[in-house]
Amino acid sequence: MPHRTFDIDEVARYLHLSRADVERLVKNRDIPSERHGERLVFRKIEIDTWASQRILRLEGQRLAEYHQKTSRGTRRGISSGIIVKEMVKPDFIDAALAAKTKASVLREMTALAEKTGHVCDPKFLLAGLVAREELCPTAVPGGLALLHTRVPESYLFEASFIALGRTVQQIPFGAPDGQPTNLFFLIACPDDRIHLHALARLCLMAQKTDMLSELRQAPDAESMFQCLIASEEMVLEDQRPVGELSED
Repeated sequence: MPHRTFDIDEVARYLHLSRADVERLVKNRDIPSERHGERLVFRKIEIDTWASQRILRLEGQRLAEYHQKTSRGTRRGISSGIIVKEMVKPDFIDAALAAKTKASVLREMTALAEKTGHVCDPKFLLAGLVAREELCPTAVPGGLALLHTRVPESYLFEASFIALGRTVQQIPFGAPDGQPTNLFFLIACPDDRIHLHALARLCLMAQKTDMLSELRQAPDAESMFQCLIASEEMVLEDQRPVGELSED
């Protein structure tokens, strides 16, 4: 439902923030919102975009703190706290994508996602990935991109999964550091809250472990899968105090 709206308490739960966090963001005009009389309204499509862009920009302690906060908010969906091991399989990994352009990366990653058997509408998925990249690139420093649709919806996927592609050559993908990209994760979650947590988890794994260099050196999909498992285990062993997405 792209046109769904939240009230202030609903958006706080959705973003794993307190009501006070959201009120502070609204006061600072740092989160998209509308005022209908005395009532604050938050449009889901705008919140999804805001949240994903915010997470992709988080670094260091702020990212670790937000990851810890979202961990608490997703325990009902993933009680073990393990995401990558549950959402990735070696068959969901392609160690040698032939793509040479941004458009072909999105097509090939959509085709890889379709092979999982969890995609309800591949054409809609591809359109969502294209729309998200046109809005703002999902590439981050380090040669990594975290692909996801602009509007994550429960009807698009039958189950949560993460696909990973490694291109044979580097691809200009709009990373903020201006460097090309060759590692592409595609995050697919019917549960919106798990989607945000998975995004934070992968960002933390990329920043806090040697995952990126190990993925580039891995000879095949099975080896890449084992790199992901080891990286996630390291992150889970290093849980940090809860903080705020809203901190500068």
